Amino acid sequence: MALDKKTFTTRTTTAVIFAVLMLAGLLVNTYTFLLLTIIIHFGCWYEFVKLMKKASGRFSVIHFLVGISYISIPLWSFAALSLAPALPKISLISDLDTTPNMFSNFSPLLPVLTILAIWINDTMAYISGSLIGKTPFSPISPKKTWEGTIGGIVLCIVLMTALAYILPIGQALVPVHWIFIAAIAAITGTVGDLFESKLKRDAGVKDSGSFMPGHGGFLDRFDSLLLAAPAVWLYVQLFLSKS
Repeated sequence: MALDKKTFTTRTTTAVIFAVLMLAGLLVNTYTFLLLTIIIHFGCWYEFVKLMKKASGRFSVIHFLVGISYISIPLWSFAALSLAPALPKISLISDLDTTPNMFSNFSPLLPVLTILAIWINDTMAYISGSLIGKTPFSPISPKKTWEGTIGGIVLCIVLMTALAYILPIGQALVPVHWIFIAAIAAITGTVGDLFESKLKRDAGVKDSGSFMPGHGGFLDRFDSLLLAAPAVWLYVQLFLSKS
């Protein structure tokens, strides 16, 4: 399909504003990070409940348990990434509370890398698919193509590896970790996007919400994170915490 310049411009403008707000929440200090995670959590839950009601006419106990597994646990693992092995603090300002506590080792580096990998994968997949995409990837998401999906993953790994060498903070992790985090986030993020597309198809809606022009709602924006975060967390527990 041809690249829709108007859609691309709208998506890009909204994404830049969104990225600034996201990075501010992630990097200012522990409290803004926790507030951001809480907002994402309840925003996703609100839309999930709406989707389940539209799909089945009610919100059941089964739906609640699915929501815990699909939203709450993944966002807990996302928050837990900020307390993973001792990494350099990169907060923009000092935390308000300097008393030693469970957040004393807070570092948003791993959460930022996870989100950055997802953003790069999404952007590169969109561009690759728009320019060279021909082969449908899945009937669940007709606009996705194999060319776009593979292009997004490959370019995500390449660009994240380059950033590992370019950015000063890249020294905090050896490049191999950047490569694996990029690959894990890109692949699981793509699966997360497909899963959310299935939920929307069952509910008969195009977007889960409308808080972001060109991007939809909370689930539309964070569907990839909901699968990528626990996958990256597992990688960190198995390999990074022992390195």
